[in-house]
Amino acid sequence: MKYLLSLPENAAASFEAIQSKSSNDWFTTSDPKDKRLGSGGGTVWLLEEAYRSANTPLSFGEWLPSDKRILIHAGGQSRRLPAYAASGKSAIPIPVFRWERGQKLSQDLLSLQLPLYEKLLDQFGSKQNTLIASGDVLIRTGDTLPSAADADIVCYGLWVDSSLATRHGVFASNRQTPDTLDRMLQKPTLEQLEKMSQTHFFLMDIGVWVLSDRAVEVLRKRSYDQDGALSFYDLYGEFGLALGNNPSIKDKEVNQLTVKIVPLQGGSFYHFGTSREIISSSLALQNLVHDQRLIMQRKVKPNSSIFTQNAEVGVSFTKENHNIWIENSFVSNQWKLSSNNIITGIPKNNWNVDLREDMCLDIVPIAESSHVLRPYAIDDSFSGDVTDASTQWMGVSLLQWLQDRDLTTDDVIGEDSDILMAKLFPQVEDMQEAEIIFKWMTDPKPTSDKGRALWLNSTKHSANELLDNASLIRLHNQRLELQRLNYKMLEKNHQMSVFYQLDLKDTAEQYHTYQLTAPQPLSVDDEPMRQIHNRMLRAHIFKLNNNLELAAKEEQQAFELLRNEMTQAFPRRNQAPELAVFSDQIVWGRSPVRIDLAGGWTDTPPFSMYAGGNVVNLSVELNGQPPLQVYVRPLKEYRISLRSIDMGSNEVITDYNALKNYNVIGSPFSIPKAALALSGFHPDFSGTSYDSLEEQLKEFGAGIEITLLAAIPTGSGLGTSSILAATVLGALNDFCNLQWSKEDISINTLLLEQLLTTGGGWQDQYGGVFHGVKLLQSERGFLQQPQINWLPDYLFTDSAYQSTHLLYYTGITRVAKNILGEIVKGMFLNSSSHLSVLNEMKTHAIDMTHVIQKGDFEQFGAMVLKTWEQKKRLDAGTNPPEIESIIHRIKDYCIGYSLPGAGGGGYLYMVAKDDVAAIKIREELTNNPPNSRARFVDIAISNKGFQVSRS
Repeated sequence: MKYLLSLPENAAASFEAIQSKSSNDWFTTSDPKDKRLGSGGGTVWLLEEAYRSANTPLSFGEWLPSDKRILIHAGGQSRRLPAYAASGKSAIPIPVFRWERGQKLSQDLLSLQLPLYEKLLDQFGSKQNTLIASGDVLIRTGDTLPSAADADIVCYGLWVDSSLATRHGVFASNRQTPDTLDRMLQKPTLEQLEKMSQTHFFLMDIGVWVLSDRAVEVLRKRSYDQDGALSFYDLYGEFGLALGNNPSIKDKEVNQLTVKIVPLQGGSFYHFGTSREIISSSLALQNLVHDQRLIMQRKVKPNSSIFTQNAEVGVSFTKENHNIWIENSFVSNQWKLSSNNIITGIPKNNWNVDLREDMCLDIVPIAESSHVLRPYAIDDSFSGDVTDASTQWMGVSLLQWLQDRDLTTDDVIGEDSDILMAKLFPQVEDMQEAEIIFKWMTDPKPTSDKGRALWLNSTKHSANELLDNASLIRLHNQRLELQRLNYKMLEKNHQMSVFYQLDLKDTAEQYHTYQLTAPQPLSVDDEPMRQIHNRMLRAHIFKLNNNLELAAKEEQQAFELLRNEMTQAFPRRNQAPELAVFSDQIVWGRSPVRIDLAGGWTDTPPFSMYAGGNVVNLSVELNGQPPLQVYVRPLKEYRISLRSIDMGSNEVITDYNALKNYNVIGSPFSIPKAALALSGFHPDFSGTSYDSLEEQLKEFGAGIEITLLAAIPTGSGLGTSSILAATVLGALNDFCNLQWSKEDISINTLLLEQLLTTGGGWQDQYGGVFHGVKLLQSERGFLQQPQINWLPDYLFTDSAYQSTHLLYYTGITRVAKNILGEIVKGMFLNSSSHLSVLNEMKTHAIDMTHVIQKGDFEQFGAMVLKTWEQKKRLDAGTNPPEIESIIHRIKDYCIGYSLPGAGGGGYLYMVAKDDVAAIKIREELTNNPPNSRARFVDIAISNKGFQVSRS
């Protein structure tokens, strides 16, 4: 995917250096200076400039479908947003949301816009390759994205109040065909909307359009005049009005383009095009979530409409202050602020100034060491004629401002009489003199002769000149220096700040870059999850600093903290095991395995603990049998005997110490040892005290022999270890009369895995212990107790579909712990890339639930394939070349496929297109296996889950 940005000329030239973006993926340019092109002509110009830059032998028509491209228009003069006019509106720094994990101090509007645009465009096929969006808008959606529509132009819209719709473009569609555009309206009146409301629906245009290659070519033709020159053409006001079944502009070729309207359900729209809107939109975003469980920041501000970022601020705010934006600035305690103040770009100073209500100040670096003072009022539009009494600046008539200072328009008029060209802003070399000038410029009754003289004698710049001459590199470097200071400030004040909800992977990289010392370990009295984040952050900083020994210790500490908190959260019930079988009886426990269909990984701590998890999985038997089996029988000797049929191993245990070493890595009997301990055969979990294991077994009435059979290869991806642990616990439950329910067994399995230090979530044991197809959901918290929602098994058991579900052992083994460890580290670090996928997975599980409930086979296969794509995005090790080679051979016969579990090897689950395709898959992989171990196994849904019986 490629990214094309239209920026102010100066910003375009500096973009690559400031943003550190690769020119292979990113292209920036600005509209030509000598002509206005409009949004349509500007789109064509941006595409053609990118095409010329590619220097390809392909024609434009051949180049267009060669990649998918996101076009963002963020240029223009930004008259109503002076603070970010020079850098372009997409570069507006956006404060970290107090309720969101995984954000960055360096985030800007562009970085928050792109994820949605990427997801939308990625859904489209090969004929729709161009997405157009506005650079001053942030759009958020509900949990579920709408599917791509098949049309020449797909326009996304929002359901909004009619009064808001009157200020924007509106898509009108007939109520009988709500997804098809009838006509587009530009800023319609309420009367127009009311008149049409009986027959039409209305969606507000949010400026996100996806164009087919055909539509781009038509737009391109319309953007050229009769002389063959690129000219002004408006995408929304001309091209848009010629679209639909009943367009207001008749243009045969444009009229013939098909247009679909897609509502973004649950979406919201935040505009950043004016000075007031950067505050109001930021405030709306901060207040999207009020659930205090999601807000790590504990500070309660007197007024939440105060935003300080990339700044050193000494001012103490009170309830009288509101609507204040301070960014990339040094503001000492000698400043006095009021309300509706925007302060940007202020270098170090010792000023003593009073910023009255509505007054704003931007200081622009210019040349190598100079600055330009740009005061303005928050509602200044920088439009109008210098000689017109209605033209405003700093909240008053510009003519009045000049008269109050004994000046005339001749003192400020520039290339023309447009206020954007007026030379109002003085260049300064000395910050002390700058303070004097600023006070003179903003004083309602100026009396400072020195201020006037300094202003008159300075080189003055217009707002238009600052677009071209601002030193964006200097501005950027000042912002970086302030960010460096902010990291330590937020760290020091972590209990009241957003520090530990940041993307800590990015934070560690910044600490490494800035050579900042790692945070000190937090107190044991601090919030447990914050302590865990702290340890993993320290580990990653030490790793980047090449101190691998310290990094390993901190990682270990983070995992231990998690285990301790989880185990303490479990209701501790000391067990009193009783022998519940005759001396010649054998207890036989057996379980199916599970295939995760959607949401896998969201059950894994710590993600599930701070976000909750959603998983859809099904329990299956292999080759007609539950593949995990456990046998427990009493022994005459007072000892514990452990045997594994599949591993050919055995071990005899005679004391508590041998039983306690269940967390020894590589032990073939870690699971039954931990299960016995949890069942009450160790002092840590026993309700009665014994001097020895032998004494306890005598009291119990017998020794114990446990035999394991896992008729399935290791590293299968089918939840083998967790389900085997649950099966052992289930068999001991029956053998010892512990009276555990299936849910108790599953929860104890989660505790058992913490004792083994292997980690892991809850979906495996719930997937095997409980039968059938199910949606499992847990709430946030250290104690994870998922709720079970059973789903219909029609898509798996009906004769039309049963044979299309295939399970193939690839013969390729992998260790889930390695992949698990890396992904869990990403969770600990609030890694934005990990959290983005995990949140998608949670939503995907709900979408999968709906598809299964509807019985839509084709969509089910597509959802399985989406599960696979999500797993690959979460960890590259999920799909090694050997696996990709197998998939390449069968994918044309499938509508979906995925490696269950962590991936990397094990079993491949396939959903064939039909019975014939299933036969072809079997023939292909049976006749040409990738290795000597690869094979098909028959699968059938288990309608019983875990079972236990006695001889």
